[in-house]
Amino acid sequence: MKAAVVGCGIMGRTHAKNWVSVPGVELVGVCDIDKDLADKVAGSNKTKAYTSFAELLEAEKPDVVSVCVPTYLHKELVLQAAEAGVHIVCEKPIASTLTDAAEMIAACKVHDVRLFIAHVVRFFPSYRDLSAKLKAGVIGEPGVIHTKRVGGHPGRAKSWYCDQEKSGGVILDLLIHDIDYLRSAVGEVESVFALKRMTEEADYALVTLRFANGAIANLEGYWGYPGPFTTAVEMAGTKGVLRYHSDDAVSLKVLSSRKASDIGPSVAVPKSPAYHDPYYYELEHFAQCLANGTEPIVSTEDAYQAMSIAFAAVASAQSGKPVRMDDFAQERALKGDNSDV
Repeated sequence: MKAAVVGCGIMGRTHAKNWVSVPGVELVGVCDIDKDLADKVAGSNKTKAYTSFAELLEAEKPDVVSVCVPTYLHKELVLQAAEAGVHIVCEKPIASTLTDAAEMIAACKVHDVRLFIAHVVRFFPSYRDLSAKLKAGVIGEPGVIHTKRVGGHPGRAKSWYCDQEKSGGVILDLLIHDIDYLRSAVGEVESVFALKRMTEEADYALVTLRFANGAIANLEGYWGYPGPFTTAVEMAGTKGVLRYHSDDAVSLKVLSSRKASDIGPSVAVPKSPAYHDPYYYELEHFAQCLANGTEPIVSTEDAYQAMSIAFAAVASAQSGKPVRMDDFAQERALKGDNSDV
């Protein structure tokens, strides 16, 4: 199986190095409009560099391509790959608007190519273990859930993150991880309530989800956190509590504010103690789905629904009122599915 990567930023480099390790997969090329960056990533992975996606598709004829460009560029490249008959792994969120997401999904069906959305949290061993224990009834019926996902502001290095129309801000770009994960673990969401605060230095959101089974989850997301990238989950049920915190192995923590000159990576890549990182397991899973014709853990419907919940949260933060998901879907349908928050 021949794989390629378009977009050689943090996520593109992550996909490239992991495609190289997946059995039966050959990384045939990487692409970025920044030639130096493309050359660097190609060199470190012993493959070819391109600055034109069309040229890469024509020359290498990959079976699958990872789309790792900024969110607002996903649609253009996904449609281009689909028209070329190439299967696609697209970084989350699937698109910057629900309308674009629907068009991308439809186009891939028309051209008979698979579209996989890289909601990688589903592949983190700790999160998978939490979900398995929850579904096995270890803590009984879930009641209250708290999640945290905080880190530095990616807009320090990449200005497009600060443009809400392009990135969707902290809710669509960051909290969508926990939205997708909890929907897979707990079930369908009935209503959303959100609070959001944004300054030049920080983008913070607190999103409350009420599930059809009665469980309630509070999701905290924060760009601008002075410490390292941190995630946490606590699930309380009728028989007990499940807890996970990424800092548990750290005995002493000293957090200091960054200086303006301290510009690190634009996107935090969470670490995992597993033998392979979760991005490897994700790509290996997608490759197996292609080889065997099986369905992925994360479907395009899952990705679309996670986006819908995220946009409902944005609408709630703007109005100051809770949003029912059935009302949100009905309102979009009445508007012809052409209106995004």
